[in-house]
Amino acid sequence: MKKAILFAILTTVASSLFAQAKEITLEDIWQYGTFRVNGIHNIRSMNDGEHYTVLSRSGIDCYSYASGEKESTILEFSSLADMPPVEGYEFSADERLILLESEFEPIYRHSGVSTYYVYDREKGSARCITNGGKQRLTTFSPDGTKVAYVRDNNLFWMDLASLEEHAVTSDGSANHIINGTTDWVYEEEFAITKGFAWSPDSKKIAYLRFDESHVREYNMQLWGALYPDDYRYKYPKAGEANSIVSLRIYKLESGKTQYAQLGGKENAVASAASEWEYIPRFQWADKGTLAVMRMNRLQNHMQILTFDTDQDGCEPDNLIYEEQDNAYVDVPDTWQFFSLGNGKNAPTQMLITSERDGYRHIYLYDMDGKLVKQVTSGDWEVCDVPGIDVKNRRLYYTSREDGAINKSLFLIGFDGKGKRRLSAAANGTYNASFSNGCKYYIQIWSDALHAPVYTLHNAKGKLIKTLEDNASLQQKMKDYGALNKSFSSFTTSNGTELNCYMITPQGFDHNHSKRYPVLIYVYGGPGNQQVSNSYGYSDYYWYHMLASKGYVVFCFDGRGTGGRGAEFKKQTYRDLGHMECEDAIEAARWLGKQSWVDKDRIGIWGWSFGGYLSSLAILKGNDVFKTAIAVAPVITWRYYDNIYTERFLALPKDNAKGYDDNSPLNFADRLKGNYLLIHGTGDDNVHVQNSMDMISALEKAGKQFEFRLYPNKNHSIYGGNTRLNLYQLMTDYILRNL
Repeated sequence: MKKAILFAILTTVASSLFAQAKEITLEDIWQYGTFRVNGIHNIRSMNDGEHYTVLSRSGIDCYSYASGEKESTILEFSSLADMPPVEGYEFSADERLILLESEFEPIYRHSGVSTYYVYDREKGSARCITNGGKQRLTTFSPDGTKVAYVRDNNLFWMDLASLEEHAVTSDGSANHIINGTTDWVYEEEFAITKGFAWSPDSKKIAYLRFDESHVREYNMQLWGALYPDDYRYKYPKAGEANSIVSLRIYKLESGKTQYAQLGGKENAVASAASEWEYIPRFQWADKGTLAVMRMNRLQNHMQILTFDTDQDGCEPDNLIYEEQDNAYVDVPDTWQFFSLGNGKNAPTQMLITSERDGYRHIYLYDMDGKLVKQVTSGDWEVCDVPGIDVKNRRLYYTSREDGAINKSLFLIGFDGKGKRRLSAAANGTYNASFSNGCKYYIQIWSDALHAPVYTLHNAKGKLIKTLEDNASLQQKMKDYGALNKSFSSFTTSNGTELNCYMITPQGFDHNHSKRYPVLIYVYGGPGNQQVSNSYGYSDYYWYHMLASKGYVVFCFDGRGTGGRGAEFKKQTYRDLGHMECEDAIEAARWLGKQSWVDKDRIGIWGWSFGGYLSSLAILKGNDVFKTAIAVAPVITWRYYDNIYTERFLALPKDNAKGYDDNSPLNFADRLKGNYLLIHGTGDDNVHVQNSMDMISALEKAGKQFEFRLYPNKNHSIYGGNTRLNLYQLMTDYILRNL
């Protein structure tokens, strides 16, 4: 095994600077807000492209892009009598009205209900439009005269002049029919909760309908009452029946509904690989053309179809994109239509990202499905496309072309020419929010040793103003000794080079005369990336706290993770856990050979997929790991949802070995070290059922371990003092057992 190759991206601060460093406490991290980041929230570009608005506690303020200076306050919340705090806002297309959201109540991780108000800027008054109970996803029509929303699984639209409500659907019911939003598994795995879209002319609403009646329920007890409540919801596990999903188009003038013919299944029987199962995305390409993405059950075949919704029938009229893969096709990170001009016959093009050449890149297609141009290419990945300047035929994208751990910002023409770097340096992580028309952008930059910095730039990248530098937080990082992180790589015994980082104790002995215990943090799920040259937020300070107590914290991205192309990511297909666990054990063995590591004191911890890997690693690698902590782990992939699991493992009936061979349940009798298992009883994502089965397997094998339940807490195990309690639990366990 080769020695690690240090590539000195960041400089470790000399140990002499840490002589009087303040002590980081868990209360600093989770209670006092000592390391809270200052940000700029809810940035909205105005139509003129010369101004932007932000949300503050006191109101909605308007700033100039040209100077970065505040010019006015559009809305002072103090002027709204008896209105609850505003948590979100959107402008109507003409910017005369503002939709205000408040009193948000979560449903799942990405969804919830709220109370909504519409503020009229000319009249200076707001009206509540939530009368029949809190609603979801309230959205202005493009002409600003109406809103649409979901309440109690039904879709409605409201005329804002009269506040008259019109029901688009009436058959919605809990755990049966959903209209206008998505079921649990679409929300979690396709990252879509908004299941409706206004047509550009405001005359139609396209929406998804989910029939969940054949999906089996999962139930969780909610503790606290004399008799605990029994919460039930639909959760399709691997190999089990999905919702029957259809796409419909409602015409406001006639009140009639069309059904888009997508060739989906007609019943809830598990689909064969060739049948269309999913509708992960849809959007209007123009006022009459609806573009719809469909995928098969195995998610290795994807098509984009268009529908002419002005016709009486609703058959697809064109196949404009198709992609197949031997493993799986990711739902595109970017999928957008734009018109090349203002005329009636101006051509429309589609921008899409794809891994079809082995790396995620940007492609342009016309509406006949013809490839216009592969805009970017190379052995590196595009991350996102935050700006499209149609007028000047250019776009702005971020990518990993400066190394997998960095994310840089570039400008390029639609023709793939004129490429130019806009980010100031190759190192770090850059994100950007562009003005309407892409004349300006607000950039957010950080690296592992610097808190986020918000800067305002013109389209050529010239700095106009630093909006927020988090200088106070940066000073705290220095004062608390939290500037000690370095990146490197190591090569496994099979010749694979893996990226990693280390956080070392203050005064770390580079001469290697002292041996340190090591805690490995792992996630390792498909396409995920933890070794990133960006600000680390809360866990970053926890790791420095552990380092101050004499531990080295180590993290790596093994085979199957993201940022290095499709081949690297998809090599774990149909065999989750095998390579990932091998790499975790390889990392521990490599560390054990370093002169500065106490090879008898190597631990590992992880959450979710990382909890799965940490559990598997201490069992399969019982000769190298002394301690493991698993938070909310998947213990068997048969218990996890079907969209995620079948994407990476195929159907259970076709790949039983892939589901079972690397379950920690099979290796419970190998436990030798210290094992802490943690789960929230209200986890709707990775059910506590996983941990219960692990407990049974360990008990059957006669193994001792520790276990902590957090009543009613979901997958994030958050709320009140819970995070403080959780991290105190893990800290104490590490100090006792590693």
